[in-house]
Amino acid sequence: MSSIQPAQATPSLVIENRWDDVVAARLSAAELLPHRGLGPEKERVGSEVGFVQESNSHSPSDPSSHSKEALRHPPAMPVVNCISDLRELARRRIPRAIFEYADRGSYDEVTFNRNRRDLAALEFRQRVMVDVSKQSLTTTVLGETWTIPVGIGPTGLTGLFHANGEMLGARAAQAYGVPFCLSTMSICSIEDVRSAVTKPFWFQLYLMRDRGFNEELIERAKAAQCSALMLTVDMPIQGLRRRDPKNGLSIPPRLTVRNAIDVAMRPTWAMKVLLGKRRTFGNLAGRMSNTGGLTTLSQWIASQFDPTVTWQDIDWVRSRWPGKLIIKGILDAEDAKLACENAADALVVSNHGGRQLDGAPSTVSVLPEIVDAVGDRCEVLFDGGVQSGQDVLKALALSARGCLIGKTFLYALAAMGEKGVMTALDILRSELQVSLALTGTNDVRQVGRDVLRDPRPGVSVCR
Repeated sequence: MSSIQPAQATPSLVIENRWDDVVAARLSAAELLPHRGLGPEKERVGSEVGFVQESNSHSPSDPSSHSKEALRHPPAMPVVNCISDLRELARRRIPRAIFEYADRGSYDEVTFNRNRRDLAALEFRQRVMVDVSKQSLTTTVLGETWTIPVGIGPTGLTGLFHANGEMLGARAAQAYGVPFCLSTMSICSIEDVRSAVTKPFWFQLYLMRDRGFNEELIERAKAAQCSALMLTVDMPIQGLRRRDPKNGLSIPPRLTVRNAIDVAMRPTWAMKVLLGKRRTFGNLAGRMSNTGGLTTLSQWIASQFDPTVTWQDIDWVRSRWPGKLIIKGILDAEDAKLACENAADALVVSNHGGRQLDGAPSTVSVLPEIVDAVGDRCEVLFDGGVQSGQDVLKALALSARGCLIGKTFLYALAAMGEKGVMTALDILRSELQVSLALTGTNDVRQVGRDVLRDPRPGVSVCR
């Protein structure tokens, strides 16, 4: 791992002592900067959705001037009826470095773009004159009932997209009746999230060099009554997301004029994050006190991704985790078979959102062969590019039991907090229900490949 530089190995600017200084410095800079280039006689309103109104010192007769009464009333919340609306609100709401951490992929983003392109290329069969008056979107995965076949996947740095983001996400998932998976690299800790909900959630784990730390995390997950452990296996070494270091998202934090101004333009976000429960890796808090400083901590994290991990290491996890085990990061049929042979209860077809191996296939293109390879030996979940209910239906048609959302969740959280997450789930539910009906189907558990048209020449995703 020595070839990985800390700045690209751990794209985070949330180490506690330095983070406070950076945010404070950037907030101070904000006092010297007019909002979005507005002069002192202009007001910014509607900050939650990034809209700007201007009040110039024009005479009342000037038709371009805004009345004082209008300025007292922020613009109405825009209509939000698709995930791209939430993405746009998130882009306005949070700094560019944080937004692009979620929004973009690794290297040339070939795989990142394939995820969306290949989903879009699949075509439904529209069916008519079918009674679709009694629909059911409920399904069961790993013995748990989901109100819709969508769960919230693990995402790092979630608490930077919105203060206490992991807690809000878990609460929204519980209220909606879908699973929430907490990342090892979260801002809020396992215990923080447990305090926010009454029902079990999932916990995601990397196998690190420090197995003592892994064992500690597993014990904490057990104490929090997590119902499943998700082991991410596609990150023995971290791929480069080129935009992160260019945006200053690194350890140590790289303060540039551009990102200082970017944060200064978003004082509401900065203040909320600064006042949130945590501003550092919550699950690493115990390790941080022994790192000896910022650089040492970054080196410790970078060194923890273990390139020696093999399938034999699953036995070590199984000997310590008695609950459901999910293997995330499967993109090949042979690996899917090995996951089943190593007692996985479920696997996630995933290419890390196009953020690891660039040039790998899209997840939807390999989903059918992976489902065929495992048969009924374990359940298959789908991850990668899901941004609509239509995407969910396509994955179900190719025999996934359910889908996980990552980017979609972060867009929603950054845009509108807990309400945004609920809105995103509502959007996915509505789009899924309409699409289900228009393909002449009533129950998500009965969706098959027959709802899709035969692929175009050269496309093999449905074979």
